Amino acid sequence: MATAQQFEDLHVWQDARALVNSIYAASKQRDFYRDLSLRDQIRRAATSAMSNIAEGFERGTRKEFIQFLSIAKGSVGEARSQLYVALDQAYLTATRFTELKDMAIALSRRIASFIAYLEKYPHNSRVRKPTKR
Repeated sequence: MATAQQFEDLHVWQDARALVNSIYAASKQRDFYRDLSLRDQIRRAATSAMSNIAEGFERGTRKEFIQFLSIAKGSVGEARSQLYVALDQAYLTATRFTELKDMAIALSRRIASFIAYLEKYPHNSRVRKPTKR
């Protein structure tokens, strides 16, 4: 396993960040932006995925990291479900919806693959070396 020194090195975190940025951009459109509850909820779900990847990595153990990756995967699913609401309310074009949905599906698959990869290691092992003070 190539050891990441910080969560920003993780491709899965980088993909989550890209999804957050894309959802923020899409939810700035006029009608979408005015639907405060949906706008805030979809943004929170996407941001939660990104944040849980970072938090799990910073916890240090594989067991906790896997747990937080699972939560992140759930948050991606939540954001994907909310994309359907945005589509149904005509806040997104079909093309933009498909782009965002595909990003979410790809991220969810990447998280699942990363979880499977991490599960091959002992549950008590460290994700990264603890930083020296």
